[in-house]
Amino acid sequence: MSTSSYRAEEGTVQGHLDIARYITTPKGEIAGKVLLVDDLADSGKTLKAVIDMLRRNYAPITEMRSAVIWTKALSTFETDYSVEFLPTNPWIHQPFEGYDALTPEKLLQKWKV
Repeated sequence: MSTSSYRAEEGTVQGHLDIARYITTPKGEIAGKVLLVDDLADSGKTLKAVIDMLRRNYAPITEMRSAVIWTKALSTFETDYSVEFLPTNPWIHQPFEGYDALTPEKLLQKWKV
């Protein structure tokens, strides 16, 4: 599943939330017990919206839980599982951030493809 809301200012400002229409699954339909996993509960808006969408569009789901690595204090969504609570709401530096501002040409230069 793909979602996107952090596009402005090189991915540091949250805007309109887009949720992909389709979900790729290895087999069968989404049903039964579902664990939704994400890296971060920041504002909590994305997790809430995705869970609402899944419940609305996939009636065979009987139980849904959520898990994240980090939960920020400002999150309005309480996950079922979280590895680390962040009371100061820091910016999480992800390994892929360095690529957010690169154009295709700069990527080619970087990787000499």
